[in-house]
Amino acid sequence: MLNLHGWLPRESSKIGDMNNTQPIMLAKDVDFFYGPSKALSQINIEVLPQKVTALIGPSGCGKSTFLRCLNRMNDTIPGTQVTGTILLDGEDIYAADVDLANLRQRVGMVFQKPNPFPQTIFDNIAFGPRVLGLTRSNIELSEIVERSLRGAALWDEVKDSLRHDAMDLSLGQQQRLCIARVLAVEPEVILMDEPCSALDPIATERIEALIHELKSEYTIVIVTHNMQQAARVSDFTGFFWLGELVEFSPTTRMFTQPEKELTETYITGRMG
Repeated sequence: MLNLHGWLPRESSKIGDMNNTQPIMLAKDVDFFYGPSKALSQINIEVLPQKVTALIGPSGCGKSTFLRCLNRMNDTIPGTQVTGTILLDGEDIYAADVDLANLRQRVGMVFQKPNPFPQTIFDNIAFGPRVLGLTRSNIELSEIVERSLRGAALWDEVKDSLRHDAMDLSLGQQQRLCIARVLAVEPEVILMDEPCSALDPIATERIEALIHELKSEYTIVIVTHNMQQAARVSDFTGFFWLGELVEFSPTTRMFTQPEKELTETYITGRMG
């Protein structure tokens, strides 16, 4: 149906992946409210380990709201309410006894705009391990900083300037620094909310390459307004429309043989 040469990953996921692998996260019948206004309705989705799941749809369709439900970032907004169930490794993340700091360590987030702390590059990466008590010595801390920067493909660019202000980095470097900051606390899942929207094409390409590398060790859920990007980086794609999950399937199928007419209309650019 679509000419996707150059869009899709070389190795496309099979639907059997969804049936044969236990999800690391599972959302079941999730509704979300901003006060009396319903923003999400009956969202059901499985997030498989060491895969990239992309959430697409027009602005205001609920994809970022749902992403923030996965580590309870919406809790910071007064008057919000979530119903339904979201499980992480089989445990309800909205249970009364959940430790939010632990949850957000396990499910980290990279935001739309790079948000480095106004500190040195080293201290940006060291912040999480220090607060969470993940290290017992300065040597251990230095090892975590190096490992995290290497994991974010930034080490070679900053290894001689770790004590320099992180705000002096380019936007693309700042975003990779923010990814390294998440890696430093050893998450299971990384949430990315339009991580390339503020970046130029070269920086975007580097982030996309990094996503491909990271999924060998981490599970990634990415919100993107860019359908070509979703097709390039993801294994599975969910299409949101007016607060509902219209369709969820392997990315190759979504972009070549969508089940819903609304999905086809959107991805071919005839609406939205």
